[in-house]
Amino acid sequence: MKPRDVWITGVGLLSSLGEGNAIHERQMGAGGAPIRLDETSYAPYPVHPLGDVDFSLQIPKKSDQRQMELWQRIGVYASGLALADSGLAHDPDLLGKTNLVVAAGSGERDTAVDAKILESVGSAGETELLAKEVLPTALRPTLFLAQLSNLLAGNISIVHNVTASSRTFMGEEMAGFSAIENAYRRIAAGQGDVFLVGGALNAAREDLLLGYELGKNLWPHPYLPVWSRKVDGGGFIPGSAGAFLVLESREHAEARSRKPYARIRDVLTDCCQRRPGDATRTFETLFSKLNVSEGPLAVMSGASGVEPVTSEELGFLQGLEDKGHQVAIRAHGTRLGHSVEAHFPAGVGLAALALASGQFFAPSDENWVESPLEGELSRVLVTGAGHWRGEGLALLERVE
Repeated sequence: MKPRDVWITGVGLLSSLGEGNAIHERQMGAGGAPIRLDETSYAPYPVHPLGDVDFSLQIPKKSDQRQMELWQRIGVYASGLALADSGLAHDPDLLGKTNLVVAAGSGERDTAVDAKILESVGSAGETELLAKEVLPTALRPTLFLAQLSNLLAGNISIVHNVTASSRTFMGEEMAGFSAIENAYRRIAAGQGDVFLVGGALNAAREDLLLGYELGKNLWPHPYLPVWSRKVDGGGFIPGSAGAFLVLESREHAEARSRKPYARIRDVLTDCCQRRPGDATRTFETLFSKLNVSEGPLAVMSGASGVEPVTSEELGFLQGLEDKGHQVAIRAHGTRLGHSVEAHFPAGVGLAALALASGQFFAPSDENWVESPLEGELSRVLVTGAGHWRGEGLALLERVE
């Protein structure tokens, strides 16, 4: 059976740039430095935080908001934006057959409770007894030190009435790659008609920053664009973001008279061991399977700034010039920060917006890496490179 066409019919974005598609198109189109950056709260580590958000616009019940930590509210809000954008919101029949695929982290820890236990252990030393005393009284019923990853999917289902199948992927950036690939392949194979897929991250978290810096992954210097960080060893700047997409079979979208932002030609993922040169070879292998014809090729890069994988991805992209592609690269992490599980869905969403408008985003890097696109914008290669593991490519095409 010939694979079915997969269309993107809804995009929901919430980030440090603001909320909604129009502001993301405008801000990404403007180029230049990020508009919201906190370099003091977690110094020396910069963070791209959210601006003010009225979560009640997508999560009306205060009781629902109270039992979610911020990463969940971000995800539920962004998923609501995508459903509204696609025309699925408030339609019980359509929502009843909308499948859900979520890329999630392990949830937010309650750092106040962690600190209380550690302080008590430091003075008394009775670890097991103190834990039994503190945990039952300090934690809400929805928590066990960290919120469960599948609670995000559960809250999206409850708040927005998305009631078909539900899957949650964990594993940092690889979760985002897998979520998009899973939804795409199930539609292409006829295993579903419409999917809500994406992820969320709250970057303004001490526990998250501690974990990533223990692996020496963060950028501990004043802000620089993604491609410029190699000079001081590399690293990523976390960015709070929610990114959700509605993917539909062409037949299903046409039956309800929905026009697409873009068509997904293919999504390919892998996970190499990251020995020197592994990432470059993995990207080259994945790209060869896409069968991309020569000509102008816009690239929405998910490069984080972490080395050496960022340089390896750049080497792969620049090598495409030798294969007849006129490449124009944009690293959306330069403007949004790196949103881990949500980063690949955000890149796919931004690529879809660009294809629908026919205008690629302005270069954001001040050095020689990013250049204007020569020729018509008809396709975008979206790349994903996990800061530690995972590689992914998605090829999007414009639908006339």
